[in-house]
Amino acid sequence: MSDYVIEMIGIRKEFPGIVANDDITLQVREGEIHAILGENGAGKSTLMSILFGLYHADRGIIKVRGKEVRINSPNDANDLGIGMVHQHFQLVHNYTVTENIILGKEGGFLLDTKSGSRRIKELSEKYGLNIDPDMVIENITVGMQQRVEILKMLYRDADILIFDEPTAVLTPQEIDELMDIMRSLAKEGKSIIIITHKLEEIKAVAQRCTVIRRGKLVGVVDVASTSVNDMAAMMVGRQVNFKVEKKEAEPGETVLAIKNLNVLNNKKVLGVKDFSLDVHAGEIVGIAGVDGNGQSELVEAITGLRAIQSGSVSICGRDITRMSIKERNESGIGHIPEDRQKRGLILSQPLYNNFIIKDFDKEPFSRRGLLNRKSIREYSQKIIDQYDVRSGEGVNSLAGKLSGGNQQKAIIGREITENPKLLIAVQPTRGLDVGAIEFIHKELVKHRDKGNAVLLVSFELDEIFNLSDRIAVINSGRLIDIVNTRDTDEYAVGLMMAGIKSEKESG
Repeated sequence: MSDYVIEMIGIRKEFPGIVANDDITLQVREGEIHAILGENGAGKSTLMSILFGLYHADRGIIKVRGKEVRINSPNDANDLGIGMVHQHFQLVHNYTVTENIILGKEGGFLLDTKSGSRRIKELSEKYGLNIDPDMVIENITVGMQQRVEILKMLYRDADILIFDEPTAVLTPQEIDELMDIMRSLAKEGKSIIIITHKLEEIKAVAQRCTVIRRGKLVGVVDVASTSVNDMAAMMVGRQVNFKVEKKEAEPGETVLAIKNLNVLNNKKVLGVKDFSLDVHAGEIVGIAGVDGNGQSELVEAITGLRAIQSGSVSICGRDITRMSIKERNESGIGHIPEDRQKRGLILSQPLYNNFIIKDFDKEPFSRRGLLNRKSIREYSQKIIDQYDVRSGEGVNSLAGKLSGGNQQKAIIGREITENPKLLIAVQPTRGLDVGAIEFIHKELVKHRDKGNAVLLVSFELDEIFNLSDRIAVINSGRLIDIVNTRDTDEYAVGLMMAGIKSEKESG
């Protein structure tokens, strides 16, 4: 018998214009948590899609428990005990947890939801997943939806579990809970493969790490004896600076003025309550808060995606409260949205259309009602080059065909290149590798130093502290306080995120 439950040997996969996997070998042991680390577009998800039967390798062999196999479809993978949780979940939102899990598994014309529900409840209790089988997917959190995907694998008796960027959309608490679940699964003898950019998470749960760069294998390391800096250097081919270097802010005129803002959430109750904030030219103001405390409603009210009940929003002294989205964009707002696929890109369109989507009717992209294809392509290629957007067909690549990280870089490139007076950046580095994070942080600081305002919304406190000149803390839709970053620390901000001011501040 082989020492490995999974062996992928000499795997090669080409797409038009790009070699995604170039002679890669991956070996995973039973009961091991094995990380796959690489830059955006390095070929990690492609390699795992081959193992799960979504793609077929052009060359190479796959062995499962020492036996060479052909995996032609996800059904073949399931039969071999291989399951996969995709970066974007594969769930039917108006179905229950039980219906989603047993869909495609149960035979016959009718789904046996009763026995399925019992089995799901047993698995949920065994692994501490705490899932109600009767809940409807659209009514549970993203973290709970991920647990449903895990249950879907366990229900199919998978003992080789693949997680593709599993923490990209989770809160810090949900990430800690997922790490505990992974450890529990590994103790049961499950083999886990985790694709992630987050080096601290690799250090927290993985035993070994396979590093890939631009489709090629760089090496396999023992995680416990390898530093975060060394893994980062292997991933991007150079040393990475985790701390952004920036000079003191020089705030100028008020760019964004929010006065006594009240906004309803999806439950038709106030999600933003009497919120006031000014953001000046030449500064980055971070919004710190636990996810779900009014950040989304606040951003949507500023950008015009959500109606304002009362209060006002102004840009450079001009009231935009009742303006259309197009008028707001033209007043100088740039927006890196929280959901890149829903709000940031038209996935069925090529990159060149996505890059000029807000300005297609203006020169140099349009003249006398006709599109100037040459200018559009030159502009698009400039963004691709500057922001290292990796795609097989360049400007012609469909946005939906890019990896999640490259989709994010495309949006950031488009928004910053337009040089907006106010850039609203929501989770700007979600799903990006450390090299890309370093670059994007520098670009946000450069945008500030040009005399523009940046409103940063992030659930990563280290990102808030790394970039922000001032921090506005939000809890239950209310502004708790605004503090200078240099005069506070993560502990004090954490207390305020929970709605508690320090004695000094409250006294």
